[in-house]
Amino acid sequence: MIFRRALQRELASSAGATFTVLFTILVTWTLITVLGKAAGGKVDSGDVLALIGFAILNYLPTILTLTVFISVLGAVTRSYRDSEMVVWFASGMSLSRWIRPVLSFGLPVMVVVAALSLLVAPWAAMKRIEFVERFQNREDLKRVAPGQFRESSSADRVFFVERSTTGATVVQNVFVNSQDKNGNTAVVVAKEGVIETDAKGGQYLVLSNGRRYQGKPGQADFQSMEFERYKMRVATRAPVLGTDAPSNALPTSVLLQYDNQYTRAELLARISAPIICLVLMLLAIPLGFVNPRAGSSANMILALLIFFTYLNLNKLMENSVKRAKLDFDMAWWPLHLAAALTVLALFAWRLNVNHRWHPLALLGAWKRRRGQRRTPAAAAAATAPARAEAE
Repeated sequence: MIFRRALQRELASSAGATFTVLFTILVTWTLITVLGKAAGGKVDSGDVLALIGFAILNYLPTILTLTVFISVLGAVTRSYRDSEMVVWFASGMSLSRWIRPVLSFGLPVMVVVAALSLLVAPWAAMKRIEFVERFQNREDLKRVAPGQFRESSSADRVFFVERSTTGATVVQNVFVNSQDKNGNTAVVVAKEGVIETDAKGGQYLVLSNGRRYQGKPGQADFQSMEFERYKMRVATRAPVLGTDAPSNALPTSVLLQYDNQYTRAELLARISAPIICLVLMLLAIPLGFVNPRAGSSANMILALLIFFTYLNLNKLMENSVKRAKLDFDMAWWPLHLAAALTVLALFAWRLNVNHRWHPLALLGAWKRRRGQRRTPAAAAAATAPARAEAE
């Protein structure tokens, strides 16, 4: 019980520090990405915080899995490095006694990963698509920020306003550059513009006190006209999410209802997240061996390579199902079974202390060879008293 309580405290402390670092990196990277899209006019600047939250929920299962893996690996590595594991083995305890406390710490995290992967992440993906489409389907002038050039939703107009009122219903010092299918360009400048809605729900931009230039670039037949009131249609679409939502934004219950390669591939990715978390937390126990006289950086690098290799192989299986190269029933289990067999093989290797390739046997052989390889100066110093007594 003392060992379990101490291990639980160590795992919780290590997990807290690891999660803080990984979460900070994730938030920083997501913030840079979303702010870049907001600056480019792809998303609304008022939705930045919501989009960051949705993106974090999408990547949170991977972050939690890596946190548990590194925490367990760090605890086992520290026990070897501080020679606590030697005392543990000398007391007649085996490495398998670590499984229960590690599972009691990691199973709640695995449940959270499963809930995030199956329920929360699809909802976050759906909400992110809704926020993006709602902004893209807004009226063109409501998407325009004062002092910035913005392209219309139909990609045939460029708007610029110097100032706007709340809600962007009235804009001042308006510049509109539009191009038709024949290559003719029209430039409209006005002091003020107002958005009006007709009886049928159509949106129009009514400009006042301005000038319009029309013609084809490179030719001298441009037309110029002044106006007191000029009315143009503003492209408007209903901000409703279509039925062709990507598979990662569909609820898990919907994925189970439709049997095609895209829904099956997404279902494979979702059910693999908690399985990967379970396998990696068990793999960290036999993988944490380290020579007490050596550093632990090599172990951490190897662990990260195993983690990303496991994720990439699972992604490869998912893409194989998506391309209809593998059936779902034959794709979701072989990789995890191979990983579980690897964990069992490593445990069998670590538990067989008498094996010539066991870490403790290798450590003992290394110490014996170190004791036998004595330097000439040390050998002479050791035999000097014997020679003096003989003389």
